[in-house]
Amino acid sequence: MPGASPTIADHAWGRITVHGRTFKDARLWPGGAAAWDWNETGTGHAVGVQPADVEDLIDRGATHVVLSRGRQQRLGVDTATSALLEDRGIPYEVLPTDDAIARYEQLRADGVAVGALIHTTC
Repeated sequence: MPGASPTIADHAWGRITVHGRTFKDARLWPGGAAAWDWNETGTGHAVGVQPADVEDLIDRGATHVVLSRGRQQRLGVDTATSALLEDRGIPYEVLPTDDAIARYEQLRADGVAVGALIHTTC
């Protein structure tokens, strides 16, 4: 059984700190966190967050997903990603980074098995 979703200790332009580790962009799930490497799934500003990005969070126990669009909202979300979440009945939210972090923390504090993809720059 996965642990609780990790607390975000600090964040600013270009960095986010979780579990004593600092990342540029981060993947968060119940029980863990790691760097979010867009090259692994083909994510990019124009093509958006890819289904494989969120599928990884769901596979790790996330029952609610928060997607950060970046501080200037330049990161999109692929329609296939939204469709995957909707088809699986996973509630999700797409928000600017600061709002996404606040919402993630609220859900985490409420005991929700929340996962997130946080883009810390544009």
